[in-house]
Amino acid sequence: MGTDLIWACLGIMGQGMLGIFLVILVVWGMVALLNRVTGGKK
Repeated sequence: MGTDLIWACLGIMGQGMLGIFLVILVVWGMVALLNRVTGGKK
């Protein structure tokens, strides 16, 4: 295993982790928006 292969694998893993993070942010934003729109005062 060369260092070039390790750096390539780290780049792919980084892109995957960034994608997961962005999806989590989108879901969180949608939930916050829905709570703001549909949430009633108790």
